Amino acid sequence: MSTQPPQREYFLDSIRAFLMLLGVPFHVSLIYSSQHWTINSPTASFGLTLFNEFIHSFRMQVFFVISGYFSYMLFLRYSPQRWLKVRLERVGIPFLAAIPLITLPQFLLLKNISDKFPNWSQFTLYQKYNTLCWELISHLWFLLILCLLTLIGYQLFRFLATRSEHWQDKKVSWWQVILGLTLSVLAWCVLRRVLVITLPLVMKDALMNIVVMQVLFYLPFFILGALAWQITSLKALFIKPHPLLWLSTLLAFYAYHYNQHHSSGEGWLYELDALISMAMGICMLNICFSSGYRLLNSHSPRVTYLVNASLFIYLVHHPLTLIYGLFVSPAIHNNWLGFFAGLVMVFGVSFVLYEIHLRIPVLRFLFSGKTTK
Repeated sequence: MSTQPPQREYFLDSIRAFLMLLGVPFHVSLIYSSQHWTINSPTASFGLTLFNEFIHSFRMQVFFVISGYFSYMLFLRYSPQRWLKVRLERVGIPFLAAIPLITLPQFLLLKNISDKFPNWSQFTLYQKYNTLCWELISHLWFLLILCLLTLIGYQLFRFLATRSEHWQDKKVSWWQVILGLTLSVLAWCVLRRVLVITLPLVMKDALMNIVVMQVLFYLPFFILGALAWQITSLKALFIKPHPLLWLSTLLAFYAYHYNQHHSSGEGWLYELDALISMAMGICMLNICFSSGYRLLNSHSPRVTYLVNASLFIYLVHHPLTLIYGLFVSPAIHNNWLGFFAGLVMVFGVSFVLYEIHLRIPVLRFLFSGKTTK
């Protein structure tokens, strides 16, 4: 176990918070994009479609790298058992609390107000179960994945800690990072294609997709983050701007956009999406880390406030976006005006609710996993 207190990584805190807060413009822009969602405007905006796709193409890959970095850092600070307890409390309690308090009311709203489930009474028992899994986990999926990655990390980090002296001075290049992630994602693609061919019904199961496929896809990024703490040269690689990666972002995003609009789900849409998302994740990892290291690596009370508020804002913004889309957006006929009005409403109400929850100890515990001091 490390005896030195880790240096505060202000820029990583900031990037992680901003990535979570990007969930608000992502979901509000979904209303006005060409992507099929619960609520869509009569006409789609090409600009907001590109904006929405850009956020979606890289956000969670970079998020899980940072999560792996901080998870391993905390693993070295605590005993393994205490680390497991603290991490599961911080992630698992908000996940479990948000299901009855947020996503269940959200599902009932959509079922009774929108036309998303017109034939609910005719669903089989399994269809109802599978639909409820999708809807109740909903935008909380990343918390469930973090819980599962924490359980994997409990064993994995113990192995990494025993190899710390061997790997600390190891030299790593971008080509090694790219090759390692490419092989991991290719293995994921092969597994998915085999399951689609041999067990097509299983691949339509909500828990199968989240608990197995999503976890396996993001696990390499989580491990990469842990290695960035372990290997000094790897972190140095991330925070140094690489012009070729910055330029490659444009090509990778064009490929992502093209695949979203011109590939079919029965073809290779999802496998190509995985490979392209990996490339976008690598490119944006360098952009986010190198930019954040230079611009955000200092203490700021405002940024600290956003860091502390980001999880709560993420939890409550989704139903607020749906409420905006159902009851307010139809009255606004300009897509860009509707988008900015949605941001003001969702962010505004979210921060008001955040301030209210800070003053109620039981809500602070349920939505942060922390007891009030």
